[in-house]
Amino acid sequence: MTTRVFNTSIDPFQYRNYRTFDFETNFNYEEKIAWFEENWTHAFLYSALYLGFVFGGPAYMQTRPKYDLRSALTIWSITLAVFSSMGAVRLWQEYTYIVTKYGWKASMCDPIFYTGISGFWAWAFIVSKLPELGDTVFIILRKQRLIFLHWYHHVTVLIYAWYSYAHFIAQGRYFLTMNYTVHAVMYLYYGCRASGMFKIPLYVNISITALQVIQMVIACVVNLYAHFYRNHGEYCSTTDAHTYISLALYMSYFVLFANFFYHTYYAGKVKGHGKRKAT
Repeated sequence: MTTRVFNTSIDPFQYRNYRTFDFETNFNYEEKIAWFEENWTHAFLYSALYLGFVFGGPAYMQTRPKYDLRSALTIWSITLAVFSSMGAVRLWQEYTYIVTKYGWKASMCDPIFYTGISGFWAWAFIVSKLPELGDTVFIILRKQRLIFLHWYHHVTVLIYAWYSYAHFIAQGRYFLTMNYTVHAVMYLYYGCRASGMFKIPLYVNISITALQVIQMVIACVVNLYAHFYRNHGEYCSTTDAHTYISLALYMSYFVLFANFFYHTYYAGKVKGHGKRKAT
């Protein structure tokens, strides 16, 4: 296993003023990272199996009636919302401490958040990318429209997240914190919608997609800053290869989410307005 090098001038956040759990405090980050260093490429196998279901599932369901699964989807979504909320709270606590005490550069370049309690939630995030593929199962079994953005995002995030964790990438502090936060809101929305108990206004959908677009912009900026620091001889736990891969992925996510936002919430409205004026 590779020996991990930290900036010794930075102390990890201790969570002394917060309620903690044994599964957090007893977390062995070295053991988990060692496993991912040796096995992160398993993500390619899981992705291949997932893609087989993405293309084979709709064909299988084509001549079969759709499943309702409303109750199961509600429970699934609320469970992921609670999980994401817990992860978001823990990582925001750590992030606020690092930025306040050590500054923006440390938040982008030091990987100390992989250790301790925040380290547990970093690992939990990486692992969660595998069960989150279950989102697609509900879409296919309920015979809903499966768009390219959905399965492309799931596949690439799984591979990228497992790769990044294995290589102790410091920018992950931003990527994980933002993703936990957006997923907490997104899965709560999914759960409420699936339950059928709430009428959700359109601005909620728009806000969630807008948050996803903003997330991709921030991720690109963070990558550029980390790359700048590293290439000017300053300490930054990343690599050029990772930065190029990360930038390419987040730029593709930005284009896809922005395109989805435009065509879902804007283009149709403009087209409809034009028709009304012509009439």
